Amino acid sequence: MTKTYEANDIKVLEGLDAVRMRPGMYIGTTGLRGLHHLLWEIVDNGIDEAANGYASTIQVFLHRDNSVSVMDDGRGIPIGIHDTMKVPGVQVVFTQLHAGGKFNSENYNYSGGLHGVGASVVNALSRWLEVEVYIDGRKYRQRFESREQNGKIQAGMPVTQLEDLGITDLKGTKITFLPDDRIFEDIHMNREVISKRLKELAFLNKGIKMILIDERQEEVVTKSFYYSGGLKDFVEYLNEDKSAIHPEVIYFEGEKDDIFAQIGIQYTDSYAESIFSYVNNIPTSEGGTHETGFKTAVTKVLNDFIKKQNLYKGKNGGLTGEDFREGMTAVLSIKMHNIQFEGQTKTKLGNTEARTALESIVTENLQSYMENIDNQETLKVILEKAMNAAKVREAARKAKEITRKKNSLEGAPLVGKLASCTGRDPKINELFLVEGDSAGGSAKQGRDRQFQAILPLRGKPLNVEKKRIDQVLANEEFRTIISALGTGIAEDFNISNLKYDKVIILADSDQDGAHIRAILLTFFFRYMKELITEGHVYIGLAPLYKILKGSKVEYAYNDEELKAKVKGMGKGYSVQRYKGLGEMNPDQLWETTMDPTKRSIVKVGIEDAAEAEKMVTILMGDKIDSRRQYITTYANFNKKDIFQEMGM
Repeated sequence: MTKTYEANDIKVLEGLDAVRMRPGMYIGTTGLRGLHHLLWEIVDNGIDEAANGYASTIQVFLHRDNSVSVMDDGRGIPIGIHDTMKVPGVQVVFTQLHAGGKFNSENYNYSGGLHGVGASVVNALSRWLEVEVYIDGRKYRQRFESREQNGKIQAGMPVTQLEDLGITDLKGTKITFLPDDRIFEDIHMNREVISKRLKELAFLNKGIKMILIDERQEEVVTKSFYYSGGLKDFVEYLNEDKSAIHPEVIYFEGEKDDIFAQIGIQYTDSYAESIFSYVNNIPTSEGGTHETGFKTAVTKVLNDFIKKQNLYKGKNGGLTGEDFREGMTAVLSIKMHNIQFEGQTKTKLGNTEARTALESIVTENLQSYMENIDNQETLKVILEKAMNAAKVREAARKAKEITRKKNSLEGAPLVGKLASCTGRDPKINELFLVEGDSAGGSAKQGRDRQFQAILPLRGKPLNVEKKRIDQVLANEEFRTIISALGTGIAEDFNISNLKYDKVIILADSDQDGAHIRAILLTFFFRYMKELITEGHVYIGLAPLYKILKGSKVEYAYNDEELKAKVKGMGKGYSVQRYKGLGEMNPDQLWETTMDPTKRSIVKVGIEDAAEAEKMVTILMGDKIDSRRQYITTYANFNKKDIFQEMGM
């Protein structure tokens, strides 16, 4: 039976206040991430309708004037008069902070987004917003604007009453808004970022169609995402450039104490574990209690089976969770009420009941899977992989002890002769990982010795994507980096021991340099991921050109910048193209690449953990065709937004 959704179901906690004054409190930033956050909030409202069984299609339109529309075919925002506010429910939703139908479980079993804050925040941070509601065979519309009055901007004020525009065959809601360029640095939304998120939502909500229509160029671009297999399709997508060791994705779902969980698992021949978790469609990149419950159950159930069958003869009588997760790709999606996230970033779940529920659901379903005679071949290859991992674990443990012994590692001569800085404050110190001895020498001479350390790298480091951790630790280059950073790696990693606030990768702007950057980023992603998530890893951008006219010197970092600067120079200039960092003398390297007041560096982050995993697999894996296609798409590594486009 369909639950009606009426105006009085909208609970008002407080009025709209101060959103424009402190937008970061609500959307995190006024940069591109915050801009897209506006869209996610409106999309999440449609997803909530769909996830609760009221909608099947969500469309996103990118218009030429930089406005955006989101349309769903759900129940439609209520238009009746609210008892307390004495205005239509739709007006309450867009003008009152903390107003919505998500504060009890009668209208939405589960919901994502900012829990009712979203719609009003989007309105407050837009120049204008229009909402159309299609309900009971009729179309309604209301417009809101942020206008300046008496020197002060009135945020998201209704400029029309709710209008009845007549008969319609449509049902649901369409919201169109123009982000306010007085708030945001840039209001041009990135199609690839949106496309990746809509694809992710389609995977997480099987049977729901997500459509993106970009009208901003002459030829309209349309992308559609629909996955009838849900998480099974998601896992297969993540593994399509890996080699799976069993053909079918292991999938199960269950409910315990009002927590509904879906899990998809498939093992590959890789050595890394890749677990992606979501709560009410919100990515939890830092994991949390649900991941802990999942991991605990997997380890216990598989160990119990191995002991019962007397399959493992190793020491200590069993395997570790690390053994069982080697090569695992898993997607874990749960739906629950009263989510408690740790911190404002919503990346780690804190609800203790989620751990208990997941342990129960995974234990019951995994035991049932293992008892099924049809699954014995799959079970066999998974357990063989885990037992092989256990045999190597002791060698890896011994290798990792090297990182803990100062007399054998930190006291040993460092490859490339690390040039330490004289300052001892980790909060301001920087470590440059520099490609080649020549550039390393210039960097050592040109740096500010007080806070900048230089570690030249000899040749290309090891591709860790294809190696076990003991092989990584046997590599001299990586042992040196580990020693210099002081954090340890993998499960021994401790960011509080980090010796440098910024770790800056400085490589040539050519194919070899791009490969070195990819190798180092893969190492950090696999074994020191917190360095990236906490914002300590950077890419240094070296100029490609030096433009000289008399005593005037300019530098250009790409061809477009060269054209602009040459035009400004007038006649009589000369251009020098740098083939590599080694061609720069110490003063030039300092001025262009190392001086904090002038340099261009890009902070590496993980916008989308699943897409970052996909990127690393493609760039560093064995599938040559996939890698060639990806590099062709993202060939220009000397641009400031490349790593955001690539998902990192």
